[in-house]
Amino acid sequence: MDQPAISDYGFLSDCRSGALVGRDGSVDWWCPDRFDTPSVFGRLLDPTAGHWRLAPIAAGLPGHRTERAYLADTLVLRTVHHTPEGSVAVTDALAAELGARGHELGMNSPAVLLRVVEGLTGRVRMSLDFRPRPEYGLLTPYLHEQPDGGVLAAAGPVVLALHSGGAPLPVDRDRVRQDFEVAAGQVVGFDAAYGRAYGAAPARLDPVTALAETVQAWRAYRESHHYDGRYADQVRHSATVLTGLTYARSGAVAAAPTTSLPERIGGDRNYDYRYSWLRDFAMTMRALWVAACPSEASRLFAWAARSIGRVGPDPVPVLFGLEGERDVSEYECAHLRGYADSLPVRIGNDAWRQRQLDVPGEVISAVWRLRDYLGETFDEELREMVLGLTEQVAATWHLPDRGIWETRDADRHYLSSKVLCWAAMDRAVTLAPRLGGRGDPRRWAAIRDEIRAAVLREGWNERVGAYTGAFGSPELDASALLLPLVHFLPASDPRMRATIEAVERGLGSANGLVRRWDTDPAGFLLCSFWLVECLVLAGERDRAEALFERLLGHANDVGLLSEQIDPRTGAQLGNTPQALSHIGLISAAWRLTDPGTD
Repeated sequence: MDQPAISDYGFLSDCRSGALVGRDGSVDWWCPDRFDTPSVFGRLLDPTAGHWRLAPIAAGLPGHRTERAYLADTLVLRTVHHTPEGSVAVTDALAAELGARGHELGMNSPAVLLRVVEGLTGRVRMSLDFRPRPEYGLLTPYLHEQPDGGVLAAAGPVVLALHSGGAPLPVDRDRVRQDFEVAAGQVVGFDAAYGRAYGAAPARLDPVTALAETVQAWRAYRESHHYDGRYADQVRHSATVLTGLTYARSGAVAAAPTTSLPERIGGDRNYDYRYSWLRDFAMTMRALWVAACPSEASRLFAWAARSIGRVGPDPVPVLFGLEGERDVSEYECAHLRGYADSLPVRIGNDAWRQRQLDVPGEVISAVWRLRDYLGETFDEELREMVLGLTEQVAATWHLPDRGIWETRDADRHYLSSKVLCWAAMDRAVTLAPRLGGRGDPRRWAAIRDEIRAAVLREGWNERVGAYTGAFGSPELDASALLLPLVHFLPASDPRMRATIEAVERGLGSANGLVRRWDTDPAGFLLCSFWLVECLVLAGERDRAEALFERLLGHANDVGLLSEQIDPRTGAQLGNTPQALSHIGLISAAWRLTDPGTD
């Protein structure tokens, strides 16, 4: 098969798991139990790893075209197929629990994939091809026709029940194939429900009714969130995407719903992003707060406090599983070909083992941001976490680490890591009165000032004329753009202004994309949005706004942003949709709205 472009995929979510559906009508990725559990449809990573296609027989032939959009304020995707025979709409969603409203969304999602076909004009011949392959394609299930006309697929720990609102579904050994015709005004619903082999049976829903309920659940949720700044439509949609990436039962936000989509086609930097990163913590908090989602921010914070537990001498992991699992050890799926033959395919992420000194700074910065919301005196768990992280920074800030980009070679004294250590101590000084008398603001302030002096002395490279990626290195790094964003230096500082210009000149491209480092193969969207914020803070609002609008153009047709963009072709790269990219959009839009408010 021809590999669809990453930008061809739309994202479905029930705030428990995620699915990707292509423009061609094929669901090529679904991990129904949880974002970070094995797939039942995995064609995204191998043609044989399972899919569910539902589209006109004429799809892909001359005279066929599609248009698609999310129903307003939802992650319910409607694709309209226009064919020589007529037009038909296919509406796809992961079902919400019946009756769920507001913040109940996702708490008890039934793990059911809904697909509803509606005839618009003429008579359109449709084709269904259902090929589940659980355990990332390792299992081929037995298919059993059921008395109610449905089909039960069972293999290993997985059961999938497929039902149709029309005629009984025919089994063809290890797949279901059915051709049928839809006339104008006719509606046919399908649903695939997940269950555990030795648990409760898969849910049984009426797909048309469940789809309407799911739309109402999403809209009721969005009605409780308001954003009054600039670029309201884009911010609102990005906030909806972040909601879709949230595992509602714990409040954790997955970095992406996918694994091993490559940063470069044919490259090996293919990582599993279906976990929640503490590094992204302060940025996520800010984005949720800006998008008027305070309760989500609070739940995310509670998840982090519980996941971290009591802080000891060992480094706090940069990422956790969605229910707080610490060990997410990495392995390779040798049986999968990888997206566009990009190997390896990785499950798990060994970055959890790395020393990354920026992590405490991100968490303490998030506490600092929410300090007034959290109260004048913190509860025991919160107090112990802040104290433990602060003392860990005090003891380890001088050590080398793997840095914000999680390098897998040698430890270095990364600039951004030191700056986030400074931020940890700076915020801890402010928070000391809320720590029950156990804070040590005088000592913490002295360490903060020592870190600052080291960054100003060792981070500046006179020959390059900029702050560089690591102490003593001549290499530019876009993470230097964090300095004004965390208030280490004002953007107007001469050396900081020179650094912004150097990054824009040395790592930027004509279409506004910023690479992380010189040999980075593609523009990293978060860094590009950081540049927007830095330009605003430097007083260049017109240039910042023009850059922001160019970056908006890199979203796909349904407003989704991946991790990176190929600067030559404009193709999306990396895992998608990427939380950090949408976080960057929200933060940059707010900076353009109100430069003086964080």
